[in-house]
Amino acid sequence: MNLTRALGSVGGLTLASRVLGLIRDSLFARYAGAGLASDAFLIAFRLPNMFRALFAEGAFSAAFIPMFNRKVNDAEGRGLVDGIAFADDALSVLLPVLLLMTVAVELAAWPVTWLLTFGYKDATPEQFAYVVELCRWTFPYLPLISLVSLLGGILNSMHKFWVNAAAPILLNVTLIAALVFLHSVDPLQTSRNQAIAVSVSGALQLAWLVQNCWSNGVRLRLRRPTLNADVKRLLSLIWPAAAGAGAVQINLVISTALAAKLLPHGSVTYIYLADRVNQLPLGLIGIGLGTVLLPTISAQLGRGAEAEAMATQNRGLELALFLTLPATAALVTAGVPIVAALFQHGRFDPIAAQNTAAALAAFSIGLPSYILVKVLTPGYYARADTRTPVRYAIASMIVNLILNLLFIVPLQQVGPPLATALSSTVNVLLLYRTLARRGHFVADAQLRRRAWRMAAAAVVMGVALWFASDRFAAHMHVAGLARWGVLALLVLLGGGLYGAASLLLGAFRLADLRGLVRRPSKA
Repeated sequence: MNLTRALGSVGGLTLASRVLGLIRDSLFARYAGAGLASDAFLIAFRLPNMFRALFAEGAFSAAFIPMFNRKVNDAEGRGLVDGIAFADDALSVLLPVLLLMTVAVELAAWPVTWLLTFGYKDATPEQFAYVVELCRWTFPYLPLISLVSLLGGILNSMHKFWVNAAAPILLNVTLIAALVFLHSVDPLQTSRNQAIAVSVSGALQLAWLVQNCWSNGVRLRLRRPTLNADVKRLLSLIWPAAAGAGAVQINLVISTALAAKLLPHGSVTYIYLADRVNQLPLGLIGIGLGTVLLPTISAQLGRGAEAEAMATQNRGLELALFLTLPATAALVTAGVPIVAALFQHGRFDPIAAQNTAAALAAFSIGLPSYILVKVLTPGYYARADTRTPVRYAIASMIVNLILNLLFIVPLQQVGPPLATALSSTVNVLLLYRTLARRGHFVADAQLRRRAWRMAAAAVVMGVALWFASDRFAAHMHVAGLARWGVLALLVLLGGGLYGAASLLLGAFRLADLRGLVRRPSKA
């Protein structure tokens, strides 16, 4: 398979989902503003959203896909039949656990919400009860999206990447529909409708995956739960992978809780919206590459092609840097006009936009690290090593907690994003060092030659955007679609500058565009 083409398929759909997500957040800012109503929904959505990231984009896929691939590719087995039998066993154990967890959280919603917010600063009992109510509405999303991750892992192993990548679009479409048709003059009701829509979207995503599994000949059956050797192995891999793949998400939960406890109302919304903009390149590049790299490297290692796996990871890292470095420079230097264009209207005023842009700049410093974690961890998971990433994730979370406590009071809403960015950098340095020490990753000549040139081209673009950002920001307050046109012009300017600088500095050649990622030989 061609890594670039696969990333284009996954990344294109992920980009569509993230663009819809920005439209959703723009509407949410218009109708809910930045205050109790918006903070309450975002707190309620944080826990199931964290589990979505851990399961759908992390732990379950990291543990399940290599085992499923080994079943399918076992020369002495029955191919896909054995793979589906393994998936049946996994489903029969996973479903009861998810249902029990959901019931437990629904019953214990008050203490769970308290842990997510450390009590929520200055909240009255009625306000805190409202946050608890929204948590109860959103949590059924967890079992639904976890089943989606199981079915998506099967389809990814069959190289049907686009189906799973398209599922999050249904989340954003559902929430947008709720905002357009069910928004209220009372922002509390608007946020309540959003919480209900979250769980509805989980049911729609599950229906989408079930239908596509059936059309590809995959029909799972529920059996009596049995902890056989394969299921025990799967479970032993999931929990370490959850912490390893979810360091960023767990750090965000810590940041949200501290912001809810120590910062003024609205701060959770500033941090959330900044993270949403930061998630656009992360979703397009990092999650897309991680989705494609894990089954690809697993298959290559499964047939003993160590050199091919090394080359695949080198090209994946090169592609990640090529796309990530300019995004980082743009979000740091031009955050004010970007945030103003996306969110500054309705109940979301210029002060809220400035606060969000400051948080965005801090988040974006760590954007290369967030994405490189997604590129490097498949090198561990494909070799069934989920324990090393968890050790480094724990170290990263400790660094994040310490930095949060140091930064949050003096830097306000900038503190938690900056702590998250720096702690993620610690994580990626540890991951890279260990892979290199084990001989599982060595940067080849092409990557070493091009990496610094890409960084220099990104700096050139960033300096130009910094000087131009004030001129663009002055035009981001116009009504209607005009602001989106100005934002598109800013993006085109940045992209053009980066492309020209990259060519002049030798970061790539026009003849290399199609061959940036070489096609591995077929199994």
